[in-house]
Amino acid sequence: MTHVSEIAPDVYRISVYVPEMDLQFNHFLLKDDEPMLYHTGMRKMFPLVYEAVRKLIDPATLRWIGFSHFEVDECGALNDWLKVAPHATPVCSEVGALVNLGDFSDRPALALKDGATFTTGQNRYRFIRTPHLPHGWDAGVLFEETQGTLLCSDILHQNGAVKPLTDSDVLSLHHKSILDFEQGPLMGYCPYTARTKAIIQELADLNPNTLAIMHGSSYNGDCRQTLLDLDSVLRSVWESTPSSVTAPSN
Repeated sequence: MTHVSEIAPDVYRISVYVPEMDLQFNHFLLKDDEPMLYHTGMRKMFPLVYEAVRKLIDPATLRWIGFSHFEVDECGALNDWLKVAPHATPVCSEVGALVNLGDFSDRPALALKDGATFTTGQNRYRFIRTPHLPHGWDAGVLFEETQGTLLCSDILHQNGAVKPLTDSDVLSLHHKSILDFEQGPLMGYCPYTARTKAIIQELADLNPNTLAIMHGSSYNGDCRQTLLDLDSVLRSVWESTPSSVTAPSN
């Protein structure tokens, strides 16, 4: 099932629900003078996401294709999108461009340093490195400074067929979702490192208005406090995992 909803001004959530996984895969189309697709989706999902994008804009006019880290649901269909959008440029972290996209992508990427910005017309995006939050050495997020939308990838992941946007608690569902992962064969999904708390604090200090979340509902409640509380949730999950040895001291 594919569902499209506007979660913030000119920010469209394109959600594909996979019942076998009880999981939503969300892709975000950001309309502007230079439109951006954030999360390409998997190669096998390309036809579904393409049709959804086509109902909103001409896919050939895409100028930017962004993602957080190298993973099939984040960028698996990148080259399919580059074929239909001849002027599109991939956007990722410096690490991602160096260790992944230099070989994988059919077109050179805009490699962003921590704190780097770029504009798409009316909107300005700032890149924040988030290594290993929730996973991936190359991970990072984009913050749209005009409307205050944080494209936060797998941060605050929630399982289930949930509604597109909520101002209710998403942290409890996130806690349960990652506990299910950590206690099963997918353990190690969300590590807690000595840098985790500082990264979360940096994201909270952005004071976002909307959290555009890859899996689960996007959120427009108290975003700052939810991000701050995330640190305690991740630490508690890490400490409860059987393979944990010693909690970091930060």
